[in-house]
Amino acid sequence: MKTAKLLLPLLGLALLAGCNKTEEPAKPAAAAPAAVSYIDKIKARDKLIVGVFTDKPPFGFVDEAGRYVGFDTDIGRRFAKDLLGDENKVEFVAVEPASRIPFLQSDKVDLILANMTVTPERKEAVEFTNPNLKVAVQALVPNDSVVKSLDDLATRTTIVTTGTTADIWLTKNHPDWKLLKFEKNSESLQALSAGRGDAYAQDNLVLFSWAKQNPGYRVLEQKLGDEAPIAPAVKKGNIELRDWVNAELAKLGEEKFLLKLYDQYVRKELSDDTKPESVIVEGGKWQG
Repeated sequence: MKTAKLLLPLLGLALLAGCNKTEEPAKPAAAAPAAVSYIDKIKARDKLIVGVFTDKPPFGFVDEAGRYVGFDTDIGRRFAKDLLGDENKVEFVAVEPASRIPFLQSDKVDLILANMTVTPERKEAVEFTNPNLKVAVQALVPNDSVVKSLDDLATRTTIVTTGTTADIWLTKNHPDWKLLKFEKNSESLQALSAGRGDAYAQDNLVLFSWAKQNPGYRVLEQKLGDEAPIAPAVKKGNIELRDWVNAELAKLGEEKFLLKLYDQYVRKELSDDTKPESVIVEGGKWQG
């Protein structure tokens, strides 16, 4: 009993001490780091990195002086000027049709300006901006070819460049056709001129240009699929850069910048009765 009487006062003191203890305020959770602006990243680097073609005149090619030139390339220079204050603050990276998306995904480039047609499959892999061109896929054959229509190609060999809209469309819609594939547009055209295939399927603007410079070829009238937009592309999820490009295209549309590039690079490649609005999409305003 004496032991119990001694424990009771001690227990009371312990409870009293517990009630009087001041609780420490909870420490605030650490703030999440602010998302790094991609535009700021480009500005800090002081250089815009753009993937372009080097063998697809009049859109992207290398001139006799070794300089990157063309419709798409000049758009890249203008983007650099408006973003960084100097059109020379751009680094061009040569791409092939099949490497355009992987180069974006692996951060080798900020932006693709390489005649990439907008398709549902590609929209799953990249962020397309508003378009700057429109295009349809057709086929080029020698003038003396017996091929008169696309149906005639069913039993022949059609050359395509890997990863192009023509390659994707024919593989999906005519899996039984014999396709001969090359990595570069220039390689595909060389194969056609060497007689390794009966036709070359590609964006019609490229075919019109090549046929005009190389007499002896004609473009079949039929189109492979519908007319489609061509647009710059950025990495999937890069909404900030996508929106900047869209705003830039809208601004350039007000000064008819693409029309100037059309006059400089494209007009001479097409027939005299071709209307610029059938090729370019000024201000990013697609009317499909």
